[in-house]
Amino acid sequence: MDLLMLTLFLGFVSGMLILIPRLRKSDTGKGEPQKFASQSSKAYTKADVSSHNKRTDCWIIIKDKVYDVSSYVEEHPGGDAILAHAGDDSTEGFFGPQHATRVFDMIEDFYIGKLVK
Repeated sequence: MDLLMLTLFLGFVSGMLILIPRLRKSDTGKGEPQKFASQSSKAYTKADVSSHNKRTDCWIIIKDKVYDVSSYVEEHPGGDAILAHAGDDSTEGFFGPQHATRVFDMIEDFYIGKLVK
């Protein structure tokens, strides 16, 4: 019985550790670009994206979608690795083995539009 209670408690705590930071981020407005984008997606060219190649102004392309990750650069667990593709296509690096599957959902918080060719 004690083992069952301990397992349930640890499961609950683990779940909260995952959910609480996620809820806080959506409260800070990071989720708004996604909500706006779902209503009407803005279109960007590769030239548009290429000018956003700095730590404080960082856009990336992943599978023909454009993301403004400027507010995430300092939080990125991989450090400056995110800047290697600032203003460019980051698809290959994004789908590398270093990323946990949760990043595939997280990135949508930064979606601002689609890439047009």
